[in-house]
Amino acid sequence: MRHANGPDQMKTDALPARASMATGQLVLDNIDYDERATMRAWESFLADEPKCARDPVHVRSLIHDSWYRSATGGINAQGIEAPLSSDRDEIEYLTRANAELLSAARRSFASLGQLLEGTGAMLVLADSDGVLIDAIGDKKTLHDGMDIHLGIGGKWNEDAVGTNGIGTALWTGEPIFVHAAEHFCVGIKSWTCAGAPIRDPLDGKIIGVVDLSGYSPIFRPHNTALVAATARQIEKALAEQQQEQRTRLLEAFISSAPSYRRKDGLVIVDHRGRAIFCNNVPNGDTTEMMDGPMEPGRGRWLMNLPASGSDTDLANALPAHLRSCHVTPLKLDGDLRGAALVFPSVPAVSGMTVIRREESKHLRTAAAMIVGESEKLLAAVDVASRVAGSKGVTSLLIEGETGVGKELFARLVHAGSRRTENDPFIAMNCGAITKELFGSELFGHVAGAFTGASRDGKPGIFELANGGVLSLDEIGELPLEIQPFLLRVLEERVVHRIGDSRGRPVDVRLVASTNRDLKQEVAAGRFRSDLYYRIGAVSIHVPALRERGDDVLLLIEHFNRQIAKLAGNEPLEFSNDALDALLAYRWPGNVRELKNLVERLHILARGSTIDLQDLPGEISAGNRNTMAMHGDHPAAMLEAPVCTFEDAERQAIKNALAAESGNLSKVALRLGISRPTLYRKLGQYGIRRGFL
Repeated sequence: MRHANGPDQMKTDALPARASMATGQLVLDNIDYDERATMRAWESFLADEPKCARDPVHVRSLIHDSWYRSATGGINAQGIEAPLSSDRDEIEYLTRANAELLSAARRSFASLGQLLEGTGAMLVLADSDGVLIDAIGDKKTLHDGMDIHLGIGGKWNEDAVGTNGIGTALWTGEPIFVHAAEHFCVGIKSWTCAGAPIRDPLDGKIIGVVDLSGYSPIFRPHNTALVAATARQIEKALAEQQQEQRTRLLEAFISSAPSYRRKDGLVIVDHRGRAIFCNNVPNGDTTEMMDGPMEPGRGRWLMNLPASGSDTDLANALPAHLRSCHVTPLKLDGDLRGAALVFPSVPAVSGMTVIRREESKHLRTAAAMIVGESEKLLAAVDVASRVAGSKGVTSLLIEGETGVGKELFARLVHAGSRRTENDPFIAMNCGAITKELFGSELFGHVAGAFTGASRDGKPGIFELANGGVLSLDEIGELPLEIQPFLLRVLEERVVHRIGDSRGRPVDVRLVASTNRDLKQEVAAGRFRSDLYYRIGAVSIHVPALRERGDDVLLLIEHFNRQIAKLAGNEPLEFSNDALDALLAYRWPGNVRELKNLVERLHILARGSTIDLQDLPGEISAGNRNTMAMHGDHPAAMLEAPVCTFEDAERQAIKNALAAESGNLSKVALRLGISRPTLYRKLGQYGIRRGFL
């Protein structure tokens, strides 16, 4: 009797316990599998992928979805084996990198290994990237497994070999089985496998897979339950290991920190930089770590532990929000295995401490307005923050093209300089003032000082900015004859209104900005060298948007959400083609141009998704020509800033998280990697899912 085909029902070629040979269909324990129908579905899928993508016939949706990922990922369906690394150094590295997982699995594998002899089955352990790191079981099956590279060093994620028990379990994050013709590659369709992911008990990330494999006759429905139970045993062993390490690290801390007081805040991190113990952490330092009332932050990644373990390197590895703590390396058996972060308690808070905390709060708020993660931008933000915190720097020059956001840096300096809530920020664009009015606007005038002067006199912007920050935008437009008077005010800290002999003391921090090359202006005689060196003692170059790489994606996401919130709408979604075009565009108008574009798309877009045709012609046309240009002129690619592969990978993951609002499944699809690989990369680079 043939069972009805439901959406989640499967027909499986199992042991011939209850076989109907007349129909060619084998039935086992209420799970049906039709080998020929599954093969026909696979062949049809390969022959007409678009049609099959809409109509998964004769296969489970889980298998069909995996086939589709395999096909679109470029997997060769005629493949006969997985990739295999036989390099001894690489195998040794894998063993060291997965020492904890191997140790936790040792007991379970030892007990099951003896039972599998003669069963035709083998049990394998894979890491978070689907690479096999251990294998036990029936000797003949272990030998035959090497024909398809089902052995140590074989890579079995979906990105490498398509649909299979290990890779598909990594992708789905659930225990699954893949039987015979359900495999994507023809070379492994005679095998059956059941895999279950292993999760880190501390943070829940997938760190490996345990899988039972063999030729298709070994299939049993409960194989999946067996590997799931084994995975749980391994997780339990991992939890015991972590508890032991936590206890040892606490003991190491107690023995190395006799001056620690009970009122101090304490965070212990393990060798991966994750918090394993938190107690009495100050509120100001838990904003990135809160994870429940008992132990805020436990399991969260906080820092990368340097290999050296020196106090200096540890301090430098701390993120900005933890810089107030004291850090102590913790060693076990002579190796660096963690660190202690101690936040000294402050019994009494002085008025000056309150002021500094407020300054720090304002500074963080202003810095958050500058969206981007590129190295050049962060370097500029760092300089501005240092200037803001220094009392000795009274002037700053900000250089950069029009539209890069120079005023945001001026406001950052103001935020870090504030002593009271009322400290003023006065901005003037020198390019918008007529030559005749410069003196009056800068220095003010007394009554009747010149024709058209105010009857009561008028203070200039220096007086208005007293006690705060004066931002002079496009200072290169300042008339040459006015420049000596500005220099005098900066030197003497006294301003004279036009027509008045009385000087007025001013306490003003000047932030000058320009889109010109002032050195060239000095050489051409259009700008005084003494004024240039006075205002340019400390200078910041704000990079153009085209120099900031994937910051374009972060800014699109930022403005998209900001504009949508103001309008009471949902944010727009951008297709990959549209994002590629926006990344390839040169942005002559910089951040201002990008913001205006997003505003325009919110007004004019016909739907909620922005595609290539929705973008202005100069942007979409550039993307269509990019591949051809690069194909004919590879040197054109050298215009992009050069960075390390790890930096590029880290930035790509951050941008994808921003674009997909932290949805890890979509992020993995956007990046073209499996979700477990994404989890591993997030841990490797210390990227928090909610970093935005």
